[in-house]
Amino acid sequence: MPQIKRSPKVYDVCVIGSGAAGGAAAKVLTEGGLEVALLEAGPPLHPDTDYKEHVWPYQLAHRGAGIGGAGYEDFGRTELMAPNGSWTIDGEPYTSAPGSNFRWFRSRIVGGRTNHWGRIALRFAEVDFRARSTDGLGDDWPITYQDLAPYYDKVEAYIGVFGSKENIPSAPDGVFLPPPKPRCTEVLVKKACDKLGVLCVPSRLAIITQSVNGRPPCHYCDQCGRGCKSASNFSSSQVLIPPALATGRLTLITNAMAREILVGADGKANAVSYVDKTTRTEQQVRARAFVVAASTCESTRLLLNSRSSLFPQGIANSSGVVGRHLMDSVGSDGAGYFPQLEKMPPHNHDGVGGMHLYMPWWKFGRKNDFLRGYHIEFGGGRSMPGVGQFHGVCRHYEGYGAGLKQKCKQLYGAFIGFAGRGEMIPNERTYCEIDPDVTDQWGIPVLRFHFDWSDNEIKMAKGMQETFRAIVEAAGGTYLTRTESTGKRPFGISEGGEIIHEVGTVRMGKNPRTSALNEFCQAHDVKNLFVTDGACLVTNPDKNPTLTILALSWRASEYLLDQAKKGNL
Repeated sequence: MPQIKRSPKVYDVCVIGSGAAGGAAAKVLTEGGLEVALLEAGPPLHPDTDYKEHVWPYQLAHRGAGIGGAGYEDFGRTELMAPNGSWTIDGEPYTSAPGSNFRWFRSRIVGGRTNHWGRIALRFAEVDFRARSTDGLGDDWPITYQDLAPYYDKVEAYIGVFGSKENIPSAPDGVFLPPPKPRCTEVLVKKACDKLGVLCVPSRLAIITQSVNGRPPCHYCDQCGRGCKSASNFSSSQVLIPPALATGRLTLITNAMAREILVGADGKANAVSYVDKTTRTEQQVRARAFVVAASTCESTRLLLNSRSSLFPQGIANSSGVVGRHLMDSVGSDGAGYFPQLEKMPPHNHDGVGGMHLYMPWWKFGRKNDFLRGYHIEFGGGRSMPGVGQFHGVCRHYEGYGAGLKQKCKQLYGAFIGFAGRGEMIPNERTYCEIDPDVTDQWGIPVLRFHFDWSDNEIKMAKGMQETFRAIVEAAGGTYLTRTESTGKRPFGISEGGEIIHEVGTVRMGKNPRTSALNEFCQAHDVKNLFVTDGACLVTNPDKNPTLTILALSWRASEYLLDQAKKGNL
């Protein structure tokens, strides 16, 4: 047996994962006076060298596409994008059960997936916390919107979110910076939405338009997907972890692949075992409390692999719900061609690296063909990373020489893309578990996914497509997307995991028999163990979940801090 190296120090808290939840926990706990160890499975992040924010494609090998190009398996990610986020990681597989197909985007770098997040920052609405009471499906949260609202305020004020106050029931207002002005394609869509009675308002993104905490405002280079050297857009690596390090009470341990949470005879967690990926040795960090924040499915995998005589189904899993209730956002995309945009004189289409306007759910309070709702994201123009990017036009036309160049130049910028993002209701056929036969290169058993949409989600995707078509035609365009009502992806519905909003597998609840965590993300079974990432969510509304994850982790960390000071852990 190789010797396991244990940390001589016993930390107050060990946080596992450095993304949104882990970064928020590290900041709150260290500034509250606790000594914290933060484990990250990837390497450190160096924005000045790791980000390709202002690099031109011709400055990289294969014009940034990578050797062999970036195909479907990596979903179009290239060397120009923020580093170490991928659908595939060499030596770290996952599996899908027969008949299922789940795509799992993972990040291995300090800051986690906040380096790759589109930074759409939407609050859950009051009704989102009481879904079952509203329509009888799913479950209500153990907390209300009013419980979380002060933490939304804290997060938005600290990280910076632009937007406008609109008093829309499905999209609560927040603490907003001024939004950027709409671009011409957004004005075109806004006018069509006004004709149809579809709400279209300034979007809410975690990108600052005024200086916040010494960070300069966005300079509108439209390169957010590549990272942001000025930290004008939010990432845990640049906004949350630096102040935690500045306290002198944070120990950041990188390239640490968490394997198992260990428990003592008293039933409390007392250490986390991890593989030092650099030396390929087994290490342990000891602490008085643990915050699991490795991202929804990684956290689930860690809990399920933490088996002992006290917890034969995995730590904190006496209820058997860990891994169940897996949800992703319902997605369906479309695109329209707008001849009037061909005549638009070339001009600067830059702005933030995302939408300046969006459509929140507007059919609330009425009967629809499906339960719950969706919002719509859209974009176009001639910006290099945008929907209308030049190589996207080239991909759709055959030929070569002057004729192809003329066609591409004519159509470049004349398209607008639409993306619906809706709520999935959890079902018993969709979950993740430990694969009994497959391990990764570190010897850690991997996850196996089961995924299935219900009729409700398919009807929602149909509704998205109908709305996209209506907006395009109202704007004088031609809707181009063709979808089928049958097959593996009816109405263009996304594959499981494709939208990268997977949540719900270690959910909160009042009843320990039907939930794993209490209202403060504290395990019912293990009082010094907290899970604060997307795994703790009870429902997955149409809003992108990261802002809510930040608020929940901030709230749970303040509670943990209070309990630690009282000696209750």
